[in-house]
Amino acid sequence: MRERGYVMVEFHVAPSGDDASAGTAKRPFATMSQARDAARQVDGDVVVLLRAGTHVLTEPLTLTAADSGINFQAYGYGTDAQEKVIISGGREVTGWRVTDDVWLAEVGELNARQLHVDGRRAERAGIDRLPGEVTTTSTGYVVDSLAWQSPADVEFVYRGVYPWTEARCPVATVTGDGPVKITMVQPAFAWANDLYNSSYEGQNSHGPGLPTRLENDASFLTEPGTFVLDRSRVGRHLLRYLPREGEHPQHTTAVVPVLETLLVASGTTEVNLRGLTFADATWLRPGDQRGFLHYHGNGFYEGGPINKITFGEGAWVMVPAESSLIPACLQFDDCARVEIEGCRFTRMGAAGVGFSRGSKLAVRGCGFDTLSASAITVTDASTVLIADNRVHHVGLEYSGSPGISIMGTHGCTVAHNEITDVPHCGIVAGTGEGTRILRNHTARTMGVLADGGGVYLSGPQGTSAENNAVVGGNLIVDTRTPYNFGLYTDYGAAWVTVEENVVLRADNTAVLTVSPPLEHVVYRNNYWDADPVGAADPPAGVTYEGNATLPDEDELNAVTAALQAKTGPRRTSP
Repeated sequence: MRERGYVMVEFHVAPSGDDASAGTAKRPFATMSQARDAARQVDGDVVVLLRAGTHVLTEPLTLTAADSGINFQAYGYGTDAQEKVIISGGREVTGWRVTDDVWLAEVGELNARQLHVDGRRAERAGIDRLPGEVTTTSTGYVVDSLAWQSPADVEFVYRGVYPWTEARCPVATVTGDGPVKITMVQPAFAWANDLYNSSYEGQNSHGPGLPTRLENDASFLTEPGTFVLDRSRVGRHLLRYLPREGEHPQHTTAVVPVLETLLVASGTTEVNLRGLTFADATWLRPGDQRGFLHYHGNGFYEGGPINKITFGEGAWVMVPAESSLIPACLQFDDCARVEIEGCRFTRMGAAGVGFSRGSKLAVRGCGFDTLSASAITVTDASTVLIADNRVHHVGLEYSGSPGISIMGTHGCTVAHNEITDVPHCGIVAGTGEGTRILRNHTARTMGVLADGGGVYLSGPQGTSAENNAVVGGNLIVDTRTPYNFGLYTDYGAAWVTVEENVVLRADNTAVLTVSPPLEHVVYRNNYWDADPVGAADPPAGVTYEGNATLPDEDELNAVTAALQAKTGPRRTSP
């Protein structure tokens, strides 16, 4: 780490710049990596001012301990003259030709799980089920007939394998004319058969079952605004896009995310990102032979031991002994004193920002949208602040993804965020200490999968009242799918105080009776439109006092309006 002083040196970067220049305002660098390298020669802190335009990365920007004290921000940040800066890991698709109203473009060896046209997400084309009679085998399926054009590009989606789970597995081969044998990739399909086994209320399940959606074959391309990628010709992959009304190939910008990571920081201290838009990143891992065997939240299975968990008489479920986590497109490992402020994260094929370990980390006043997974994930870090952010339309490809996820944290505060239109939980907190979830507004959560809530806590949250978790002053409305709990303390949650929240229009407002049971959990002075499950006879580990069930609509509206004025972001997010 270089010596630190009181000098603040400025470098400038512009899309039209030159890395052989001096990096001044009049002679800016062309790349952020060149500015980083120049900063390493400076004793003191450095601010890298990025000028307006799209800065296209050809490789991830990496930061190490040698880059401590570096700051990247939009030119004019915090003023009316702030410039719009986009940092992109994408590639523009050109050379379209049109055949039968479908746009076609050769993209070489490029893989594409996402496509954005004039900034709007294009869906991968798909259908809802296998045709005709289907027989399940140990290696896949048998059907009467198929008319797929590129079978090895097809990916099966399994929504609701468990109520909280959505898996993905690619096809390996299709053989025969009738019957047709579909062989799934290995080891993914074998792992799925090992993992997805359960029994509940006399109903046993084995394996992933039948797919609920099939994606990525030209025969599926029937809806405007959808695309497929045909990889049947080595090195000459063909992108097909069915345009929306009014789109024209000569007047439309289509971008495929190429980089899987935009920024990786390891062991870096005192780094700030301000006023920047990060866009166009992907995650290709689910399309390989391992598939995506999702279990819960951001966790997925990659082989290894599986445990049998029992809950209630005769009910059990198999769960991974260890899970991997969906990666983030901006990842910070073992970093300290990192601040991300006023940035936007969009058009990404994984999570937005990820922190692993480290301390004194902050994400403030940012916007997150159009992400395949979560907005923010934090694991095993301390003294973390996630505040005043707007999160919406995330988890678009991996439906178990929470809006914000914290696991194993110490002293993490999640406050004044707005999380809307997400497929599962709004905020998830796993085992930790001293967590504060305060004055957040969640709406239209649990849009796809079940068994979750607007705010969800699982496992012990401390060891005493000194380091417990507090869930206070949150507004939780419109928790959508059946079998959910708007405010959910689950699976042995302990040392939690839940107070002064409002929960409306959920399948269930909350639940006090779970397995393993709650311990040292207090529900106090909350308002809801229906009693929580178990409220009539709270279990021994729960204190239930001062809560009010208000079925009267006028009373509810008054309480909701009063709390809404105090929740959500206190500043404008991008």
